[in-house]
Amino acid sequence: MHKYPIGIQNFQELREGGYVYVDKTQYFHQLVTTGKYYFLSRPRRFGKSLMISTLQALFEGKKYLFKDLWIEEKWDFEQTNPTIIFNFNDMSFNDIGVLKSINQSIHQEAQRHGLTLESEGLGSLFSELIREIHSKTGKKVVILIDEYDKPIVDFLDESEKAARHRDLLKSFYGILKPNDQHIKFLIFTGVSKFAKVSVFSDLNHLNDITIDGNYSGITGITQSELEYTFKDELITLPILNKVTNKEFYDDIKKWYNGYSWLGESVYNPFSLLNFFDKNGIFQNFWFSTGTPSWLIKQVMRRKEFDFENFDASQSDLDTFQIDELNPIALLFQTGYLTIKSYSSRSLLYTMGYPNQEVRTSLTDHLLQAYRGENTRSVLPYTYKLSEALENKDLDKVFSIINTVYSTLPYDLWQKENERFYHAILHLTFTLLGTYIQSEIHTAEGRCDALVQTDKYIYAFEFKIDKTPKEALEQIKNKGYLKPYQESGKELIAVGVNFSKQLKGVESWLIGNDF
Repeated sequence: MHKYPIGIQNFQELREGGYVYVDKTQYFHQLVTTGKYYFLSRPRRFGKSLMISTLQALFEGKKYLFKDLWIEEKWDFEQTNPTIIFNFNDMSFNDIGVLKSINQSIHQEAQRHGLTLESEGLGSLFSELIREIHSKTGKKVVILIDEYDKPIVDFLDESEKAARHRDLLKSFYGILKPNDQHIKFLIFTGVSKFAKVSVFSDLNHLNDITIDGNYSGITGITQSELEYTFKDELITLPILNKVTNKEFYDDIKKWYNGYSWLGESVYNPFSLLNFFDKNGIFQNFWFSTGTPSWLIKQVMRRKEFDFENFDASQSDLDTFQIDELNPIALLFQTGYLTIKSYSSRSLLYTMGYPNQEVRTSLTDHLLQAYRGENTRSVLPYTYKLSEALENKDLDKVFSIINTVYSTLPYDLWQKENERFYHAILHLTFTLLGTYIQSEIHTAEGRCDALVQTDKYIYAFEFKIDKTPKEALEQIKNKGYLKPYQESGKELIAVGVNFSKQLKGVESWLIGNDF
């Protein structure tokens, strides 16, 4: 078994400490040998900082750290370049402010290179640093900027402050293009892409590799990397947990794989390392490290709740403006949604949750937000709901649904509209997918919920202040259950009427005429 580098983002510390390392050096070789200016957006805790640290070690010629890695015999470690490193995660914005933090970091980099700077203003200081290092060493400078957008992202709930930080960063980064002749290589990493236009307006030669199949696996862990690097765990942990190898493989993929940027899908590295460290116990690792309340608020403000298998344009994924935050861009760039497929004909991306960890956790958080801050998680209810459906106990099914609605605060009933009630139902059935197969979309149309158990396939259609008969007619007319007639399972159409006055399910009917 391995030592797992949980929370370790420094390449030298990782290698000298004997921690397991998933070899990404082939990607880094490709970056350096095929281009000069790069931009990469990835979610938090996805390996961006480790990538920056590894690139620093490469350019500084620390060959001993790359023993037995792909790049060891393919890189000329005698040819070094001086590096400038800015890691915005390490800056003390809340203590001394963004301006002083960046100023301090510039002088620290100057001191690391034995320089004293005389300029004033961030842009002038940064420019002097680049030129003086080139002059002193006779070698062009490598600039590695990690979490470039943190001064903005951390203050999105304070839009005026975020806008001031954006403008400050624009002037700071604006000196890079005039210093092109002094720069060997440059890469920005961050979570968001919103600032790519507003912050990098002068850097129109940046190569954005965020949605590029060639670099989809530059962070995260691919299937082949999992099987090669963690082969011992994949043998011992199924035995320890008393499951078959296939069940173990399938569950790991379902829980932690699924992130894609138009190439091979990858596992969440933070979740996977924690999973192995905990001897193969499936838990919510990545999501629990921090879901910003402002993100949930933005989704709620738009009354959004259906994030499975929908289409989005390139602008939907790129738009990230401080004054008009786009929930789809927010969820994609922060790692709560991923690209399922892309149509070069329609130029549309099909989006969805990457895996069970994110699907369950985000849905639970959204459902709690819709139901009110002081309500408890619905997960215990959905587990009971799955048991009732497996037993074809529809009386209990609707009793549980009514219990979920009965916990809603009184003021929500007074002010919300039909979309609100549908959101509660949709999110509840989405959570149901944690235990049994629960989908919303069907091949022939769209029903409110399609649920499969070992014996049954249910099509639920909910109406509000109408009749269950109308709901049943819609199931029949739209043919929601027709694709499943050869499944060998019992097909059950369920029409439901929801009463706003009664604050719950008033009546329901079962049909079998499809």
